[in-house]
Amino acid sequence: MLLKEYRICMPLTVEEYRIGQLYMISKHSHEQSDRGEGVEVVQNEPFDDPAHGQGQFTEKRVYLNSKLPTWAQAVVPKIFYVTEKAWNYYPYTKTEYTCSFLPKFSIHIETKYEDNKGSNDNIFDSELKEQEREVCFVDIAYDEIPERYYKESEDLRYFKSDKTSRGILQEGWKDTQDPIMCSYKLVTVKFEVWGLQTRVEQFVHKVVRDVLLLGHRQAFAWVDEWIDMTLDDVRNYEKQMYEKTNIKVCNEQPQPSTPNPSSPDDKEIPDKAST
Repeated sequence: MLLKEYRICMPLTVEEYRIGQLYMISKHSHEQSDRGEGVEVVQNEPFDDPAHGQGQFTEKRVYLNSKLPTWAQAVVPKIFYVTEKAWNYYPYTKTEYTCSFLPKFSIHIETKYEDNKGSNDNIFDSELKEQEREVCFVDIAYDEIPERYYKESEDLRYFKSDKTSRGILQEGWKDTQDPIMCSYKLVTVKFEVWGLQTRVEQFVHKVVRDVLLLGHRQAFAWVDEWIDMTLDDVRNYEKQMYEKTNIKVCNEQPQPSTPNPSSPDDKEIPDKAST
């Protein structure tokens, strides 16, 4: 098991990001779904929890065979997906990823949002139960993003919001930005297979970090598209986009991929569903 805590700050409030998060996930899933791969939404409905109250439950299938590293493609079926189950009790969310083909593999993500600069070192005290974890700060403007995901319009070093007048994010922006919020994500990766555990768990955390960086960048880069939406507005948008995305994913079958000789560390980065 490999446990890490990620802290990602954004020039938003927690209340604003409630809308921005839903918009970003829906739009990104639609953009990244093509050729029979991407995110299929199986279930998306209200859910009541005795401890957390009213929330939203979502189940998705993330098809990503061609995006796996070569060494993984060699051992998984040609039509391969990961099941994502998410419980959104904003500002607290829980997400689990499992795969029936790999019963000893799982990802568990707990998320809490606060209006601060990532300064709360005790936010997961009850969840950690004295477990050690590495804390990783992610800078949405200045951390390097994989080249194939880069878009000039989403480069926060040069982006300024017309509607909120926030941005451009200069070096050290977190020290002066107001408003500012932080996404705290406690990520547990398990792959209990002798000989592969360390390698796979490290690879998955690299994927998770890149996905978090891209998603939070896009949430702010697209702020002018969603800042005027209400919760009802974004739920309607979410429903429409999920319907369009399901058509893209389910109406096309993935093409079989033939592994090519490559370094064992050769890898592609899967796109996010709702991390």
